[in-house]
Amino acid sequence: MLRVCVPLALAAFIVSAQTNPAEAYKQGHSHQGDAFDSGPRQKPWRMAGIGKVHFPITTKNPEVQEWFDQGVALLHSFWFYEAERSFRWCLKLEPGNAMAYWGLAQSSEGDRAADFLREAVKRKDQVTERERLYIEAVAASKLPDPVREPPADYQERNRKSKQILETLCVKYPDDMEARAFLALESIGGDRYGTESIIREILARQPDHPGAHHYRIHNWDYHQPEQAIVSAQRYGEIVPSIGHALHMPGHIFSIVGMWNEAGISMDAATRAEKRYAQESLTFPFNNWNYGHNRFYLSYIQEQLGMPNAAMKGARELIDVPGDPKDNDDSQYSAHSFGIAAMARALTRFERWDDLLDNAQIPWRDIPLDRINKTYFEARAWLGKGDRDKAEKALAAHTTAKKELEQIKPFTDTYNLQDKELKARIALARGETIHGLGMLAEAAQAEFDMQRQYADPPTYPESLYDSLGEAYLAAKSPGLAAQAFEKALELTRMDLFALSGLVRAYAATGERDKAQEMMGRLLYITADADSALKPLERAKATGIEGKPHDSSPAPQRNYLRTSLEKFGPLVWEPYAAPVLEVKDSAGKPVTLDQYRGKNVMLIFYLGAECAHCMQQLHKIGELADKWKNLDTELLAVSSAPPADNEKALKSMGALPFRLLSDTDRANARRWHSYDDYEEIELHSTILIDKAGRVYWARFGGDPFSDTEFLSKTLVKMNERARAN
Repeated sequence: MLRVCVPLALAAFIVSAQTNPAEAYKQGHSHQGDAFDSGPRQKPWRMAGIGKVHFPITTKNPEVQEWFDQGVALLHSFWFYEAERSFRWCLKLEPGNAMAYWGLAQSSEGDRAADFLREAVKRKDQVTERERLYIEAVAASKLPDPVREPPADYQERNRKSKQILETLCVKYPDDMEARAFLALESIGGDRYGTESIIREILARQPDHPGAHHYRIHNWDYHQPEQAIVSAQRYGEIVPSIGHALHMPGHIFSIVGMWNEAGISMDAATRAEKRYAQESLTFPFNNWNYGHNRFYLSYIQEQLGMPNAAMKGARELIDVPGDPKDNDDSQYSAHSFGIAAMARALTRFERWDDLLDNAQIPWRDIPLDRINKTYFEARAWLGKGDRDKAEKALAAHTTAKKELEQIKPFTDTYNLQDKELKARIALARGETIHGLGMLAEAAQAEFDMQRQYADPPTYPESLYDSLGEAYLAAKSPGLAAQAFEKALELTRMDLFALSGLVRAYAATGERDKAQEMMGRLLYITADADSALKPLERAKATGIEGKPHDSSPAPQRNYLRTSLEKFGPLVWEPYAAPVLEVKDSAGKPVTLDQYRGKNVMLIFYLGAECAHCMQQLHKIGELADKWKNLDTELLAVSSAPPADNEKALKSMGALPFRLLSDTDRANARRWHSYDDYEEIELHSTILIDKAGRVYWARFGGDPFSDTEFLSKTLVKMNERARAN
């Protein structure tokens, strides 16, 4: 039947599609080229809470100007995906608009940005001199220099781009957008010059989102107090963008304002979860989600809330995976979750949990194999089992050969090695040797961490560890020096403050001990019960009045209502309405499948060879899907009669072929390109409660059956847990 004869037919069709653009278009690929084949495919909506800007462009359509302004406002908060959606709609309304292409180039990167920008350059003679300079500024930074070989390096391109932006600022003194983009290009270089530009903008437009955002980045790594005012204001004027709520948390955490930092990061994660629900997307579709939740867990640790920190880490571990956007790479949401969980368990001495693979689902990849041996050694040392710790250290040493596959991890591995050997030496009673090695490791970790304005990549501050080792060795003066050094790296560090209370109490410096106890009591006001660092400090008998020594007043994290930003916990979004007809013309809805998982595939009809490949590859595993309690539905715009014929010709296929003749369902489920008015491929997994747990949309069908089956297993586990 079809399984025997179809491969030849498919091969012929695929060859035709590769040589005939019209056929590729039929398969869901953009007819405007590869640059349009990724990115948003649905039209934009007018968004509130994103800040306001006005960037006049040459257009005959007032609506184009509105969408362009929205796109620029989104650019200023680095929400590139949504900015691209607005700029694409500008092109839909006014094909060939040069500045719409400029916006698309600003919203993307790499080859896509270059492709968009070339289109803008082609049309720069159709716009004003001011707009032409904007196009040329971006072209200078993103397009290769055709004269020079090799192409101009990044710094040279950036210099040329800034020169053109400077020309814009001088020629058009009322153009605050030119100044905003110049400030963006200048971040972290000439900080004073960048700050001067930002002040000029804010004098005219006090709530310009880009000015506040870029000030935060400008001072993120140096004198963060300079950005506190913008950190306090930015989230207020742009409350709907996760990154705009997130970035103030950078400043607040660096200056030790942990309550404000918690408010910022928690609000940001909520805004991103709300957006996922409203836009039918997932955490892994948001480039900032994993980093944001990872950062929030770190802040919660500093507030003495390990249970909340670990709950957030578990959420990152458990959110749906994706072969492209949430995989085993170091910066995926899943990897952030593992790192956050390991960090919290270590810092709060949960040694048995750290050894429990159910708590940390280590993967069979080089990064996890190395880290697993490190954390096991830490756990055995914490439990006082030196023999098992030494075995774990030996396994860590053996794992060094894996570094060839993850070279960027080399410095961290070497630090782990030095730290573990120092701790083993101390456990053996080799105090002087162990302290010397740990001091070297602490300085190396200090030098590594001070390069970043993000949560530490290492699970503990080793100057805190060194201080604890000095206390154990009855050297409180040296312990105090180590803990003070830790405070240089992390202001208002919970663990350093606890250590300083004990160190100063032991040296008889009671006033200093009381000062540190007051700070400690302030940041742990809402801490979890039986918090060891706090209990150890209180055991000294030192008392203090809770007080905040940070550079600005703070709200209380737990007593600040954040519900308006979005939900606390990520949940799959409610499935859109499905109203289709089967091959006999009878209505079919998802309600008929409640209590079952559903794999819903939107395909482009029997004439799409890739679609048929997908349906047959998935259909061959009918027994597997049945065992996973999963029904298979395939929807196209073909009428019921055509589906009836297709079913007869296809033979035994475990799909119900369903009709969406007016494509209304495809639109509701985002399986339709609003810009080019074409159907898209999509593969969607719906849980037993009628919620969408995972989906993939685009120009190609998804046929990774191993991934689909693993995801369905997780869905079933989640259903049982609930």
